[in-house]
Amino acid sequence: MILKYSIETATKGLITHKSRSALTVVGIVIGITSIILVMSLGQGAQNLILSQVNGLGATTIIVLPGKISLGPSAAAQTMNDSLKERDLNLLETKENVPHAKYVMPMVVGSGKAVYGNQVYQTAIFGSSELIPQIFDIVPNKGDFFTADDVLSQSLVVVIGSKVKTNLFDGDEAVGQKIRINNNTFKVIGVLPEQGSSSEFDDAVFMPYTTAQQYVLGTKYYSRLVVEADSEANITSTVNDITVTLRNSHNITDPSQDDFSVTTQAEIASTLSTVTDALTAFLAAVAAISLVVGGIGIMNIMLVSVTERTKEIGLRKAIGATNRDILIQFLLEAVILTATGGIIGIILGSGLSYIISIILTKALAINWQFIFPWTAAVLGFVVASGVGLLFGIYPANQAAKKSPMEALRYE
Repeated sequence: MILKYSIETATKGLITHKSRSALTVVGIVIGITSIILVMSLGQGAQNLILSQVNGLGATTIIVLPGKISLGPSAAAQTMNDSLKERDLNLLETKENVPHAKYVMPMVVGSGKAVYGNQVYQTAIFGSSELIPQIFDIVPNKGDFFTADDVLSQSLVVVIGSKVKTNLFDGDEAVGQKIRINNNTFKVIGVLPEQGSSSEFDDAVFMPYTTAQQYVLGTKYYSRLVVEADSEANITSTVNDITVTLRNSHNITDPSQDDFSVTTQAEIASTLSTVTDALTAFLAAVAAISLVVGGIGIMNIMLVSVTERTKEIGLRKAIGATNRDILIQFLLEAVILTATGGIIGIILGSGLSYIISIILTKALAINWQFIFPWTAAVLGFVVASGVGLLFGIYPANQAAKKSPMEALRYE
């Protein structure tokens, strides 16, 4: 029996039992759909996160207090007080860090912003007047605070779009006064919407000296942001920062560093690794359903063999060999799973596209739909392989049936 005839025979057998064939491929469809969905959304999330990180600038360097740790002590890093005014002054000195274009301290906290009877829990960023240049954020109404405001600890704030909406709704915010931690601040600017993935929309910005004195009550910095004068000088700038801070903190053993220096590229690489690992894990979990689907195919094919015993006997009686019967039932299993794989790829891609549109409109973010070609090809191959693997036993059982016994089967 030639292969073409075997394929035609297997296809006719599946078409004859449409309901059983449809039920057989459900597990495979669910498995492939899940894998495509997870991989597509995972890559979309990764692109969104990395675009936000890269949006802060390729030449931006972040200095954090404490040594970066992935263990239980990681949360304590933000409470470390190792970065102080002396460090800021040293990093601003050109002799120490010659390629630093800007050096900006930041303090971070949270508090309740109150206007009239409206109360909104907000993030508080204390920064210098350099933040518009470093992070490329400019108020669409009003202005940012100045160096004089920082020096004089002025009680002025610039608010994010969500803070404005929740406190003032459609009213004008610039010129109004709000209360934060029992202190009254004048709103001098409102930032345009940055997108739901940006923490700036939910934030209030004020001079870092003001935040330290009136809101947070601290004398240290949550981070120091340094912008190098060019991408070519990032490595040397990182080295200069590290040497300067070690000298400032009297550190001779690098393992005892009480600060961490990281670049946007390093952050992006770390996030990419994390999202890749998470996506692979979720895809592996989703792939379990392929095994379940394969077992289901084997069971249904065994039932099919029993139900078609007389058909097998008749075919053997007119000359079909054990090999012919084996190939036919194997082809049926492979065709079923391959069809399920194709349906799963189409369904998973369609759902991913719809979800990306919903996320973009509902959350006001640029969530890109990405078709995972690698996952689609791998999913189709694996689905076909599952059919081959789990179809061997039922096909072998069919091939071993005796023609005489099969014809007498009722």
